[in-house]
Amino acid sequence: MKLKKLYLLGFLLTALFFSCSSDDELRDEPLGAYDNGIIILNEGNFNTDNSEITYLSNDLSTLRNNVFNTINSTLTLGDTGQSIGFYNELAFVVVNNSQKIEVVNRYTMLHVASITTGLSNPRYIAFSNGKGYVTNWGDGGSSTDDYIAVIDLNTYTVSSTISVSEGPERIISNGTKLYVAHKGGYGEGNTVSVVNLSDNNVTSIPVGDIPNSLELIGTNLYVLCGGIPSWSIVSAETTGELVIINTLDNTTQRKVFSGIVHPSNLYYESNNFYYTVDSKIYKMGINDTSLPTTELFNTVNQGAYGVYSLAVNNGKIYLGDANDYSSNGKLHVYSLTGTLINSFDVGVSPTGIYFNN
Repeated sequence: MKLKKLYLLGFLLTALFFSCSSDDELRDEPLGAYDNGIIILNEGNFNTDNSEITYLSNDLSTLRNNVFNTINSTLTLGDTGQSIGFYNELAFVVVNNSQKIEVVNRYTMLHVASITTGLSNPRYIAFSNGKGYVTNWGDGGSSTDDYIAVIDLNTYTVSSTISVSEGPERIISNGTKLYVAHKGGYGEGNTVSVVNLSDNNVTSIPVGDIPNSLELIGTNLYVLCGGIPSWSIVSAETTGELVIINTLDNTTQRKVFSGIVHPSNLYYESNNFYYTVDSKIYKMGINDTSLPTTELFNTVNQGAYGVYSLAVNNGKIYLGDANDYSSNGKLHVYSLTGTLINSFDVGVSPTGIYFNN
């Protein structure tokens, strides 16, 4: 009987210990499943291996920073996280200054593979017909070595390349063609390349200066162009444009911004476009015939004088605030009318916001 009592006492003490300590000790442990939430890619500091991933649950109740290293404790994500592309259950994390792509399971964040050869200044990734396509600047000072790397998704290797003009950035696929925005690398681009995937033939469509965002809605490709900045030493400052390309015949329509402004972060959700100009967020219906003249709201009260990243989903607007670009940034969450719901501390320079559902 005494032995049974001792076992019972030990069990009760153990249960009491865990019930008192689990909230404190387990709160910072990884969830183990990262679906039904928001994935934030933190760029980190240039020339430093401190890129990281943050997870925020859809109900905003659970935040996890440093997810990649927590799950894969012997690995670092790398230097200058640029973008993420989802393909089936995988997430392809393009790490610019490490010249690589880290492949993880998008729901567990467990490491699957690293693509470390065949990439040079990689930027963004798209998928079509069982292949990945990654834009590469090559040497930013050269205008002749830019290309798209074709990824074999079975072996996680670069199987071939497609030469394109200088500074390929955002890339999107409609299944038969790739559309690539050319910001110009260290220069000043003003075109969208069209790659026919049947033969990899490349054609070019003129757009506004410095195209920074692409949204493909039906047969229309919407291209937001930021314009040449005031600090350019090559060309005079120009204003932004929203260019609409009919992908059936490559004809264009242009909506030019009034005054010299530099829009960015175009995002489409539920028949509306959202974009930013400095600290201001604008909303525009897909059937609107003119650009809005008044912002939806601004982020000045949050101390964010420029929006680093933007995404919209499920009745909320998410904004990445890079702060001073060297210390940890913030993610601000707003209602669709601009009411601040909550703010969260994330990693250095939150450059991409993705919905992992």
